[in-house]
Amino acid sequence: MTTFPIGIDDLSFATTHYALDHAVLAERLGVDRDKFYLGIGQEKMSVAAADEDIVTIAAAAAKPILDRHGTENIRTVLLATETGVDQSKAAALYLHSLIGLPNAARVVELKQACYGGTAGLQFAAGLIARDPAQRVLVIAADIAKYDLDSPGEPTQGAAAVAMLVTADPAILRLDPISGLYSADIMDFWRPNYRSAAIVDGKTSVNAYQKAAQEAWSDYRRQGGRELTEFAAFCYHQPFTKMAYKAHRHLLESQGHTADAAEIEAAIGATTRYNRTVGNSYTASLYLGLAALLDDTADLTDQPLAMISYGSGSVAEFFSGTVVPGYREHLRTEANRAAIDSREPIGYEHYRALHEAGSPSDGAYHAMPEQTRRPYRLAAVSGHKRIYEAR
Repeated sequence: MTTFPIGIDDLSFATTHYALDHAVLAERLGVDRDKFYLGIGQEKMSVAAADEDIVTIAAAAAKPILDRHGTENIRTVLLATETGVDQSKAAALYLHSLIGLPNAARVVELKQACYGGTAGLQFAAGLIARDPAQRVLVIAADIAKYDLDSPGEPTQGAAAVAMLVTADPAILRLDPISGLYSADIMDFWRPNYRSAAIVDGKTSVNAYQKAAQEAWSDYRRQGGRELTEFAAFCYHQPFTKMAYKAHRHLLESQGHTADAAEIEAAIGATTRYNRTVGNSYTASLYLGLAALLDDTADLTDQPLAMISYGSGSVAEFFSGTVVPGYREHLRTEANRAAIDSREPIGYEHYRALHEAGSPSDGAYHAMPEQTRRPYRLAAVSGHKRIYEAR
């Protein structure tokens, strides 16, 4: 039986070079910007440059962790995404030459919509329970894309979160109990022949709420904490208002009064980064965790609830306890700089990037130099992706 704590020892995130303000999108669509600012709780969305993809933002998220801790005993790398660049080869394998990951490691790509990052975190905990000397690098990276002029367009975004999972972690100790729920539904999906996802918005919202409630119920059946014990709740955020809807639904389903001020106190800080980054699928929940840790004065020894949802669908309710001294290990300034340093983009440029397809003819295609982030996709040649460090 495991007697040592396991959890997140370090956490870093990255986003794209460009950002589109929802006021620009609202003007183009002829609607009031508050439809987005207030209605769905989104103010900006991160937009990938022509020479950015999930590999470049994943590498940018992982590099600070490796710079701080080195690569010794990182024997597993798990990259969760639903924006893969290859049907066979794991996107994480491209990271080896970019950020110096060890060859003596298993490298796997995980997929289950927005839930994949949580799967990676739990798989990592299992590996470390078997061998506490090992460290596992878990990366959640996605670029959320929907059809132009569709209801999902304002919820686009992009980010990557990298987590170093270890024994005796410095930031968050994972609790051993999880609540689980899965159901085969069609609320959101993206067939292999499409670059943009298909979403049934009403079905998805209802499925999310039901899955969160069912995962909570399973968590309690396993002996988990009471709702009133948690200092904060981190939800997956396809748009930030969804976190508010889900928390209200969960409280009411358990007979609690859903007071607006109490809901804001429970989840408000977790939405600060997602409001301006947009949906980042697998990374979204952990971007919320980063925002909570960065923007709350002191969470030492406090239990945090984590509610992960991936359409299709899989949900998990789990928890963790904040480790004393955690603030010394945060990257608050770097996190805020990653968001603040994005270049504002106009609608026509955004639209051109959105409509640009990936080269598929096997010829040499040099990618235009746009990003000033640490890594870029330099070219596609002979159906091979060529990356470079800046």
